[in-house]
Amino acid sequence: MSYFENFIKANQAYIDRHGTAHLPIKPKTKVAIITCMDARLHVAPALGLDLGDAHILRNAGGRVTEDMIRSLVISQQQLGTQEVVVLHHTDCGAQTFKNADFVADLEERFQVNLQDKNFLPFTDVEESVRQDVALLKDSPLIPDDITIFGAIYDVDTGRISPVQ
Repeated sequence: MSYFENFIKANQAYIDRHGTAHLPIKPKTKVAIITCMDARLHVAPALGLDLGDAHILRNAGGRVTEDMIRSLVISQQQLGTQEVVVLHHTDCGAQTFKNADFVADLEERFQVNLQDKNFLPFTDVEESVRQDVALLKDSPLIPDDITIFGAIYDVDTGRISPVQ
């Protein structure tokens, strides 16, 4: 049996807990969280969120990209979010490679040209949070009245620490 088939079976228990209440399309807390796809980071329980509370936007490294900004603009302008949390984490896979080496490996493996591609690796997690917060604050598509916070999740302890 595949993992997907197991997921479908497990979904029945989720359906039973979910109930039939229709949640509003707008997140209750008016918060959007940008974070990593890392499987060790379960954002909702780590922040005490329930279904319908916040938008959780995920990608490799939790980096602010054009697509993250696209999603935030929709989140803010169409769905009313007013606060953003950039949440990176310790021991991130994006800290395990250098862009040039990764690009060279992919080019050789897939026979494609990726010289203009940045996979956004980083070495310093606090600095990556600061960079991404700055990108959001500098974006002409993110209004000045949107509050933006940065934080780091420790994968070993579950502790979330603000980044100034």
